[in-house]
Amino acid sequence: MAAVGPRSSVRGALCKQLLLTLLVFNFACEACKKVIFNIPSKLEADKMIGRVNLKECLKSADTIRWSDPDFRVLYDGSVFTARAVVLSDEKRSFTLWLSDTKKQIQKDITVLLKHQTKVLRKRHTKETVLRRAKRRWAPIPCSMQENSLGPFPLFLQQVQSDAAQNYTIFYSISGRGVDQEPLNLFYIERDTGNLYCTRSVDREEYDVFDLIAYASTADGYSADLPLPLPIRVEDENDNHPVFTESTYNFEIPESSKVGTTVGVVCATDRDEPDTMHTLLKYSILEQTPRSTGLFSVHPRKGVITLASHYLDRETVHKYTLIMKVQDMDGQFFGLMATSTCLITVKDSNDNAPTFRQNAYEVSVEENVFNVEILRLPVEDKDLINTENWRVNFTILKGNEKGHFKISTDGKANEGVLSVIKPLNYEENHKVILEIGVSNEAPLTRDIASRPATMNRAVVAVHVKDQDEGPECNPPTQYARLKENSAVGLKVNGYKAYDPEMKNSNGLRYKKMSDPKGWIKIDEISGSIMTSKTLDREEMTPKNDLYNITVMAIDQDGRSCTGTLAVHIEDVNDNAPEVVQNYLTICKPKMGYTEISAVDPDEVINGPPFSFSLENASPEINRIWTLTRVNDTAARLSYRSNAYFQEYNVPVTVQDRVGQSATKNLRVNLCDCVHPSQCRAATRSGGGIRLGEWAILAILLGVALLSCVLLTLVCGVVGTRKEKCFPEDLAQQNLIISNTEAPGDDRVCSANGFMTQSVNNSSQGFCGTMGSGVKNGGQEAIEMVKGGHQTLESCRGAGHHHTLESCKGGGHHTLDSCRGGGHLDMENGRYSYSEWHDFTQPRLGEKLHLCNQNEGHMQAEDYVLTYNYEGRGSPAGSVGCCSEKQEEDGLDFLNNLEPKFTALAEACKK
Repeated sequence: MAAVGPRSSVRGALCKQLLLTLLVFNFACEACKKVIFNIPSKLEADKMIGRVNLKECLKSADTIRWSDPDFRVLYDGSVFTARAVVLSDEKRSFTLWLSDTKKQIQKDITVLLKHQTKVLRKRHTKETVLRRAKRRWAPIPCSMQENSLGPFPLFLQQVQSDAAQNYTIFYSISGRGVDQEPLNLFYIERDTGNLYCTRSVDREEYDVFDLIAYASTADGYSADLPLPLPIRVEDENDNHPVFTESTYNFEIPESSKVGTTVGVVCATDRDEPDTMHTLLKYSILEQTPRSTGLFSVHPRKGVITLASHYLDRETVHKYTLIMKVQDMDGQFFGLMATSTCLITVKDSNDNAPTFRQNAYEVSVEENVFNVEILRLPVEDKDLINTENWRVNFTILKGNEKGHFKISTDGKANEGVLSVIKPLNYEENHKVILEIGVSNEAPLTRDIASRPATMNRAVVAVHVKDQDEGPECNPPTQYARLKENSAVGLKVNGYKAYDPEMKNSNGLRYKKMSDPKGWIKIDEISGSIMTSKTLDREEMTPKNDLYNITVMAIDQDGRSCTGTLAVHIEDVNDNAPEVVQNYLTICKPKMGYTEISAVDPDEVINGPPFSFSLENASPEINRIWTLTRVNDTAARLSYRSNAYFQEYNVPVTVQDRVGQSATKNLRVNLCDCVHPSQCRAATRSGGGIRLGEWAILAILLGVALLSCVLLTLVCGVVGTRKEKCFPEDLAQQNLIISNTEAPGDDRVCSANGFMTQSVNNSSQGFCGTMGSGVKNGGQEAIEMVKGGHQTLESCRGAGHHHTLESCKGGGHHTLDSCRGGGHLDMENGRYSYSEWHDFTQPRLGEKLHLCNQNEGHMQAEDYVLTYNYEGRGSPAGSVGCCSEKQEEDGLDFLNNLEPKFTALAEACKK
């Protein structure tokens, strides 16, 4: 099968034009690949005939020129007819020149246009074919104009097969437009192969029809392969461009620079893309209000920009633009559309606020404050109630002493000048203020760069005089007095003055407050004198000024109040004093203890202190030593052979000036692990403190005493009948009761009566307490010969003591209260201190010896503290001290046996 339409090529280039180009541009000229377009002999104006690939030839080309004025070439390579063209010759050519002006490169492309006249004839089957026809059975470019006016049916082209030379061929077609929607748009003549269109077509609906042509013999044999036959619909400029929005709204600050983008408008066109029919051009058709050259629009992109500096919101705050878009690159015959663009000018702070007046005058009375004296209105052209319009005021000069304040009334946007600190006519009759005003928002850059942008106003404030009372100035005045000064010492005091008279004549002074009552004030002169001896150490707080409040009164009764601060100079009238009164040292764990001293005088009369044992006895000096630790403390140490007992250590402390004092420091050298274990055994100098249980014990003791008296009466009667006690009881000596069997323990007194003790309980009562309690001292505990008493000590948390007589050679034994005992004493009285001083060291040594075994090691069965577990057993306890021998001649202690351990346990509790 063959297709009609021979093709040829044009060789060579137009040398003449190339030479001219080389002479004019002096560019390096190179020829690119030739482009061939097959076109019909007649072409209408603005008809696209093809596209040239410009980038393939010169990608960086920025200039395009062509040699044939009948054609137009776009930057994308599209070639259009500039007017109607008729090709008289079989072929026609022209040249495109592509130039890169920066690199000075130029290249050319030859465009060859070819056409061929078609000769159609009707061939008969009997006609002898004398020549071979050219092959035409191939896709032949075919097109039709949209919206064609006919006449219809419209001939499009003829399809022929090579098999028609030997056979009778019948033609048929199929595809969209034939047997698919739109139906019956195309048909082909069965015998000739002529293709026709039956009606007009809209390209925007169908831009191409892909038909398939068939060639077959009469018996249905396919003489040739099916032939694809595309029918392209040529575009016609039948669609107007349309904006995407009917109204555009844009905003731009009034301080914007030239070239600032306002907004972008956009339009679309349904015609064929990349053709003159869709080559749109934007322009501003009208502007309201009119202002030449204020805005501009990019013709291709539709970008609206500011083209002038004269954009002032205060003059025009809104512009209306009528935008036009036109296809055919804006040519007069192109189709167009319009849209409205509203541009709102946003406010910028390009107007500084200004005062309505440059100078103001106002009067104000002295001594008044927190009053408004003036309002300062301003003007600002910027948008109302915005930060560009609202203002702030500042007092630039004249308010160095802080008498004035200026604020802003937000509603009226004006300044309010007020007096906040009283003015004094005598100091200044007139005050000149310089006030500046500015916006809350900073000015725009070009306005702010101008000099003197802040507007200023001058306010003259006249101060009116008033008849004032006395003035206490300064409010606090000072005086000096020495401590321990003589009563009646007079020094200068407080001075007030009359501001009108400029002196203190006629003023009277009155003391309002005097914490200690130490000072008197002279009513006429204001001087002060001492009414009592001053003691700096009594001031609260110490080392501070002694403040006196003074009132000054004029003849009219007007007054003012001030403070006289009296500095009392220190005198070394206080000796340093040791802080501690009682100390406990656990031997041997603690080798020393520290003592400290204080001095209420000032530092110049205080530390560093010196500590010594000047007034101590030789025995104290032999046992104790003092070592300095710092300016206010010393270390008290003892020798290793010191006994466990309480010592009175006289410690002398001297300050830096030489003032000294001695204090008897009570030091308890105790066998303990922690000082808290010995505190329960210490006796304070304040006397005995009785708790609730002690008071109850006294009451029970009184009741027991009553029972004893009753028993005594019965006992006298019984002794007349039978004498049941040994003879030695008549001498009223203490005896030991070793009865440990079950039952009651009964002891017969020397007078022949029987007493019953509480059964083995540490809560029993042995008699009355012979000591009383008074604040600040100790009463003597009296032990009278002939009395039947059991001694229990309430002081020292229940410790019991062993008493050995040192008067009259008497021998006394103190037995445990649990078993009930009797005390035999001579007709003598011993004070508590004598009794305590004698028994305390011996009991301490006894306990220490009992605490060790024969190898001088700590005994494991020594008295320990246990919780109360009920009443004890009749059998006594067996302790470490049962068989210890005393070397001090206290033989009666050898018979204490196990009950001494129970006594020690009770004493420890």
